[in-house]
Amino acid sequence: MLQTTFESVTGMPNFVGYIFFFVIGSAIGSFLNVVIHRVPREESIVFPNSACPKCSASIKAYDNVPILGWLMLRGKCRNCKEPISYRYPAVELFTGLLFVLIFWQIGFNPFLPVVLIFCAVVVSLIFIDAEHMILPDVINFPLLFFAVLVRISFPLLGYAEYFTDLKKYPLTEIGEMPVWLISLLGALLGGLLGGGSLWLFGKIWKILRGIDAMGFGDVKMMFAVGALLGPQLVLLSIFLGAFTGAFAGIFVILGQKEKDLQAQIPFGIFLGIGSIIAILFGDQLIAWYLGRFSI
Repeated sequence: MLQTTFESVTGMPNFVGYIFFFVIGSAIGSFLNVVIHRVPREESIVFPNSACPKCSASIKAYDNVPILGWLMLRGKCRNCKEPISYRYPAVELFTGLLFVLIFWQIGFNPFLPVVLIFCAVVVSLIFIDAEHMILPDVINFPLLFFAVLVRISFPLLGYAEYFTDLKKYPLTEIGEMPVWLISLLGALLGGLLGGGSLWLFGKIWKILRGIDAMGFGDVKMMFAVGALLGPQLVLLSIFLGAFTGAFAGIFVILGQKEKDLQAQIPFGIFLGIGSIIAILFGDQLIAWYLGRFSI
């Protein structure tokens, strides 16, 4: 991906950019906590204001400062003194650090907001799946719409170089067509490979074992991910998700008193992790792999 520096654009040192994106990321993480808590319960993410889930007391603005608010309260509600989940500062800290990593890797360029939004949405899906084992349509469908919009608008604005799949097979085999249309075809192919491969795997597993191995939430999520990342990177996302999920599954099974090979593990967590790795480092990983084995 093309890179520019924060300093060359703003005139301020790069370390200011790292601080800025950490603060913005932790603030976004605070909002993601609202999404993670309310969306599975089909509650509005706008109204009412944040409140303690135990006593329903409204949370004061000075207690709602990302990370610091939880530390100042010592992890307890100011009103009822009930513990506040570690998930709240964890999401804020994780999102802040993730935004710093994205800024460092992507650079200060037009594609940066796209990656920030994409990763923030995926973080919300990861934590929702971890807590509720669902990947809500109300998040998956807007993510798909966002992906398609970006895949069309960026080539029209002259930023097609941010989609590396346009320079790879099979999109390079397409004849004379507008770049935005080729990009849209890449989104369609990526979506079909991402969501379709999971759907097919789930169907085959159902036939062979009689067990639902894949929820439609995972399928919809990876259709949206594939639409943005394209065919190569979405397949890498699934591979990384399966790889990390397999390791996690081994530890879960080993930790059980009675070994249950059918233990339910939210696969969306690992698909989300794989998707974030793929959008940040996917091209480098693929190039390293091909170079390693001289393919």
